[in-house]
Amino acid sequence: MRKMSLWVILWGGLLAGTLYADRHKISKDLTNDLGQPGASVDVIVQYKNEPSDADIAKFTSKGAKLKDYLKRFRAASFTAQAATIDALSDDPNVVYVSADRQVTAQFDYSEQTINATSAWQIGLDGTGVGIAVVDSGVSQHDDLEQANSHKSRVVYHEILNGRKGDEYGHGTHVAGILAGNGKSSTGPEFTTTFKGVAPNANIIDLEVLDNHGMTTDSLVIKAIHRAIDLKDQYNIRVLNLSLGRPVYESSQLDPLCQAVKTAWNAGIVVVISAGNLGRNSYASILSPGNSPYAITVGAMKTMGTAARGDDLVASYSSKGPTWIDMTVKPDLVAPGNQVVSLYVPGSTLARTYPQNVVPVSSYSTRKNGKADYFTLSGTSMATPMVSGTAALLIQNEPQITPDTVKARLMQSATKGFPASSVAVDPVTGVAYTSQYDIFTIGAGYLDIMGALGSHEAANGGTQSPAVFFDSASGNAYVIQDNVAVWGTVAVWGTVAVWGTNVAWDTGSPVYGNVAVWGTNAVSGTVAVWGTVAVWGTSAAWGNVAVWGTVAVWGTVAVWGTDLLPALEN
Repeated sequence: MRKMSLWVILWGGLLAGTLYADRHKISKDLTNDLGQPGASVDVIVQYKNEPSDADIAKFTSKGAKLKDYLKRFRAASFTAQAATIDALSDDPNVVYVSADRQVTAQFDYSEQTINATSAWQIGLDGTGVGIAVVDSGVSQHDDLEQANSHKSRVVYHEILNGRKGDEYGHGTHVAGILAGNGKSSTGPEFTTTFKGVAPNANIIDLEVLDNHGMTTDSLVIKAIHRAIDLKDQYNIRVLNLSLGRPVYESSQLDPLCQAVKTAWNAGIVVVISAGNLGRNSYASILSPGNSPYAITVGAMKTMGTAARGDDLVASYSSKGPTWIDMTVKPDLVAPGNQVVSLYVPGSTLARTYPQNVVPVSSYSTRKNGKADYFTLSGTSMATPMVSGTAALLIQNEPQITPDTVKARLMQSATKGFPASSVAVDPVTGVAYTSQYDIFTIGAGYLDIMGALGSHEAANGGTQSPAVFFDSASGNAYVIQDNVAVWGTVAVWGTVAVWGTNVAWDTGSPVYGNVAVWGTNAVSGTVAVWGTVAVWGTSAAWGNVAVWGTVAVWGTVAVWGTDLLPALEN
């Protein structure tokens, strides 16, 4: 019998069910599978109120097996028969039923480029801050030990997927970017030291990805639930999610996005990779990176230098706006291409990409020895750059809120970019042109010292805004949220962001009569984050048509199959 992984979400606030199964509560992808009533399905039920024994019994009495109870999300997971889903979704307490989809990993000079070294010089290294890493696991590595002892800074391990540690090699690499202290490349015989952004932070390892970099919604949500449970015990202030899967519904219904929202509201900064599908099209941001609460990160290329001025966006970095909700994403970009971090011998990635092992002779006077480092690319690598920066901000100001962290990171992000750049795939020879618009680089390029120097305070929510395109007039509008006030200036209110003459208040187009995807520079100099323009003075929208025949709002698939991005120099 074929087994499908599914989620059933029973969620508060909607009308009671009718006499018949209410399929608007069931995701479209799941509905397509219900024609196979004999199939066994894994489901999660989310309730309006905390589920009682009677609520659980409604499922178990139909032959379902209870797997997990996720109290913080008013949810429980079951294995059930597909034939029972329609009847169960008819329950007045049921809000939404969705598939328990597969989630995948999204894959020097990087720390110098974002000014991490300057933060270290003033004593900021993440000390005392816990960062939860929901990934493929974190293996033992000298660079994750305390500086003067062999005591590990991975203070908590929990395997949620039944595996045996980091068999994939992705989570350890991410952890090294976050908190590696360079112990394995420090000393008189070394010419280069590889350190993470917050080299004394603690890591909370929550393993969900298998040896192929795959998992399901249910395991990721369970890990987020666990991070919230452990928050006070390990001072978990940051949650790193270098993973994602396609968007199937609004973030208001997506179970991953709802878990992210809960973690954010619990006081945890949630940082998520944008995805590696930027070569496919716009609207290629993955879930849960489509959450308006989270800080969603795209990838830049350092071009092999410490200077920022020559850096370019990686062509594979996923672009906004988000599918369905049309939220402006990513929020900012950070180095993610050809990043050197920790190596896991024998892992799937090590076996698949042996050429990515960093030779000891390249960073040491020794000609041979045990390999400790590995090179990977992707928004998965850019994400811990931002998570580590969040840890430094929190160490510097322990009472800072997630909203203020997001505001300062976006406000301080540098805005100097070219109008466009071209990357050529070295294997296929295909050229990819990137426009430096808000859906590609967000608010700009991560700058740690700029963020530390910011004094903005978010007095309200900092949810990323949505946009609306009016095909009749050719204008794009920002959907105003009067609650979102960052500091003393209304972020999405009446202050112009993408132009000096066009206000954003209700009914006014972002561009006025300027073509939405024209060549005019529409990103103005009006202050939005205090005294700094959020999206700078360069062209905000670029000159490529994305609202026309390209599959942004249409039916063409925008999701690729590669877990790691194509090679890019």
